[in-house]
Amino acid sequence: MRRSLALLLPLLLLAAACGDGEDSGSAGGSDSGDEAVSGEVNITGSSTVEPISTSVAELFQEDNGDVTVNVDGPGTGDGFQLFCNGEADITDASRPIEEEEATACQQSGVEYIELKVAFDGISVLTNPANEDVSCLMFADLYALVGPESEGVDNWSDAAALAGELGSTTDLPDAGLDITAPGEESGTYDSFIELALGDIAEERVAAGAITEDQAETTRPDYQASGDDNVIIEGIEGSDTSLGWVGFAFAEEAGDQVKELEVDGGDGCVAPSADTISDGSYPLSRPLFVYVNKAKAESNAAIAAYVDFYLSDEGISSVEEVGYVALPDDQFSETTTAWEDRTTGTREGTE
Repeated sequence: MRRSLALLLPLLLLAAACGDGEDSGSAGGSDSGDEAVSGEVNITGSSTVEPISTSVAELFQEDNGDVTVNVDGPGTGDGFQLFCNGEADITDASRPIEEEEATACQQSGVEYIELKVAFDGISVLTNPANEDVSCLMFADLYALVGPESEGVDNWSDAAALAGELGSTTDLPDAGLDITAPGEESGTYDSFIELALGDIAEERVAAGAITEDQAETTRPDYQASGDDNVIIEGIEGSDTSLGWVGFAFAEEAGDQVKELEVDGGDGCVAPSADTISDGSYPLSRPLFVYVNKAKAESNAAIAAYVDFYLSDEGISSVEEVGYVALPDDQFSETTTAWEDRTTGTREGTE
């Protein structure tokens, strides 16, 4: 009997230990699934993407009250600088990361995950009182705001250069008051690339401007990285000119006039449909870039991005006036996040 008990006791103890381990593991799994996330998420970058990220943050914090999400919009360029210095967890961008910025991230040891989240168009604006202008060709935009237009303070003063570049637009004899994005804004970079870039390259080849000038606009206008300031400038002059993200223009409503743009295939007005199908010539993708190491070390960051790409989170894109990605492109975005794929899929410039 003693021998039988001696053999049985270790088996009972082993069974009890295994039972405790299973109970503990089960409880731990349950706790981990229900455990509230806490911490802080710091987002910087594009003022254009800021409304989307802010809307997502507000929805996310409804069920995650212990997480503080800070969203700031100093501009895409400034955002990449902060992000690549390790001063932000996420940066919003209204253009893909550029080669110089990617190099800065690499030198700082910042690995990033690039996530395309929406489409936007750049709306070219004037005041509703400006009835003489309804559509502008790329040649007009170059002559009005390009690097050769410094000092032009009347719409009609740009007519000679615009005509030389192939424009047939009748520009009015009226004062030209420009309020538009500055160099810190991704909208500035995108506008140059989309509206001015091809003509600028031709002018470089013709010896009219330098390669450095081809990457700029005229410097003599009221510049701001804040789209709301630009809207105010457009409202403040009957013959104003400027450009902002489509969502900001739509939000301004009748206070501004969105012009049609002719990129070579006729005048096209910005709309959700023309931006999505690419027929509007000033369409562009929008991004968020996530610091991979910080997302791995801070559960709040990963949870926020998970929510961003959920059905509830990504619905913010259309709710704040932007254009949703087609299903195949959104699938590429979610896969990039799930796989934690680093680097850019859009290419650097």
